[in-house]
Amino acid sequence: MAESHGTESTPAEARVVHSAGQSAIVLALAGEWQLETAAPRFADVLDPSVKADAIGFDTDNLGAWDSSLLIFLLQARDHCDTAGITFDTSGLPDRLTRLLELARAVPDRVAEPDAPQLSRVERIGTAGLVAWDAAMESVAFTGAVTDSVIRLLLRRTRMRWREFWVVVQSNSSGALGIVTLIALLVGVIIAFLGVVVLKRFGAGYYVSYLVGYGMLREMGALMTGIIMAGRTGAAFAAELGSMKITEEIDAYTTLGVSPIDHLVLPRMLGLFVMMPLLVIYADFVGMAGGMMVAVTLLDLTPTQFISGLLSAVTLSDALLGVYKGVIFGVIIGLSGCMKGMQTGTDAGAVGRSATNAVVMGITLIILANAIIDWLAALLQI
Repeated sequence: MAESHGTESTPAEARVVHSAGQSAIVLALAGEWQLETAAPRFADVLDPSVKADAIGFDTDNLGAWDSSLLIFLLQARDHCDTAGITFDTSGLPDRLTRLLELARAVPDRVAEPDAPQLSRVERIGTAGLVAWDAAMESVAFTGAVTDSVIRLLLRRTRMRWREFWVVVQSNSSGALGIVTLIALLVGVIIAFLGVVVLKRFGAGYYVSYLVGYGMLREMGALMTGIIMAGRTGAAFAAELGSMKITEEIDAYTTLGVSPIDHLVLPRMLGLFVMMPLLVIYADFVGMAGGMMVAVTLLDLTPTQFISGLLSAVTLSDALLGVYKGVIFGVIIGLSGCMKGMQTGTDAGAVGRSATNAVVMGITLIILANAIIDWLAALLQI
């Protein structure tokens, strides 16, 4: 016994005639199945009261069709999978059957082979090779910059003086605010430490000695170097890294312009000139902060503080701090420019370059400070 469900429509409209037998439901697909016209939904066509073991199709009266028919058939197949009945595609055109198989196909996942586990010796060797390559790149970059400086002194190359003055301005008036704040606080901290310790021995007068030595020989240059590594070194790496990603550096090379001469040299020399001046400024600000603490907490006058400071420190102490500033300026410039020139091409490359420039700059500054102090102790400076 068969029964039908459906509505009469024009031959051009998509329609489904539902016929149920004893063991199968046959859906007669007819008309034009186009996305521009409303197509039946499988849930609206199927009579839930009719039970069968399979669903088949009759396409003798099927006209033109597109993906709307494929959507209907996918709904029917999902119903069959859920109900656990057979989805019979024998009455469908071969092309439609292949599209159904393609739509339901799940691409095989290609499992990437696991990286082989390296032994401890292999890991140590790999890390050593990476460190060696990084050291060689640093030496090559330093040599290229040195060659550029020599050619500039011999007037065999030209430098962008406008870029040089931009760097000078950025690291002079642009850096005075943060240098003033940090140097003042460092001087205050050194003076507080001296007051707390020396007052126990009745030697508070010698706070000026501690502030003078601490600022002129160590903290003035060291704190200025760390500040500039985080401020200017990161800026150099970000600027050059952005140019590397946008292929501006490659364009300079293509045009026969040396990126070292054009981009690195002005930044290096600008920081080389300004770092000693910033160190001298930080020394004065730090000693002024120490004097304020000494005058406030001890029975000292500004004249006594300055007299004690001048009697303790010498010109060599101040010159040692200035010399450190020159070395730190070179380190910051090399670190920032080198990491910027080595920037990769992915989205986070600029951020990594700036971070690496800061880390490398601060590490080398502290290492250089220790080496200079050791040499100064050997030479009794």
